[in-house]
Amino acid sequence: MTIPMPDVQQFPDTRRIAIDKVGVKNVHYPIVVQDKNKSRQHTVARVNMYVELPHQFKGTHMSRFLEILNSYRDEEVTLNDMEPLLRDMQTKLGSECAHMELSFPYFIEKTAPATGARGLMSYECRFIATLREEKDFILEVSVPVTSLCPCSREISAHGAHNQRSCITVAIRAEKMIWIEDLIALMEQCGSAPVYSLLKREDEKMVTEQAYQNPMFVEDIVRSATLRLQQVEGIKWFRVECENFESIHNHSAYATLESR
Repeated sequence: MTIPMPDVQQFPDTRRIAIDKVGVKNVHYPIVVQDKNKSRQHTVARVNMYVELPHQFKGTHMSRFLEILNSYRDEEVTLNDMEPLLRDMQTKLGSECAHMELSFPYFIEKTAPATGARGLMSYECRFIATLREEKDFILEVSVPVTSLCPCSREISAHGAHNQRSCITVAIRAEKMIWIEDLIALMEQCGSAPVYSLLKREDEKMVTEQAYQNPMFVEDIVRSATLRLQQVEGIKWFRVECENFESIHNHSAYATLESR
């Protein structure tokens, strides 16, 4: 005879305090992402899965998050493919709102500007999806670029200080926006792009490109904004840039959100 075990999570709670997000965080899991050039790309994501918890319940069923995630292990992860997963979270966890975040490295082959040498670049990407009555989906990418200080170039007799910068852009869109296209757009906003493989001829070209195209952190954010405003289908965006200063013991930072 099997003795039924108590479901403690479903015990009542009398404090009348609902919880905005409860679930599992930092689950490392293999996923498949749509690739513009190769159809599919396999990568490993850090996954966060949350639901709202009504005030009357003591807790949620943490194991069900992993059961749901495992049931979609062979599916591509896109805006449309995430909605059934979120609906399963709502149903199986008895919540009006489901929320999921996937952070993952995405790889793109880049060609050096002078020699044509090829190398893989890694970009940090994130999908943020929420489903209540309607779905909300945000695509976020972080793109390294080179920035060269306009002030340093203007006041210095020789050279100018430069640094690596990181542009992070998040968008909501009414149509498919490829990760590759969003990255390419942001790489146009710095003084020069960053590459994984450069030979001497390439280093010369990239260094001279940066020197001829000086950018403050404010310039980068404004340049990114102008480009994002011209992309059909983007209905909201947030762009931020951090310059990891080479001669200062601090970073320079700017951010802007569309109205």
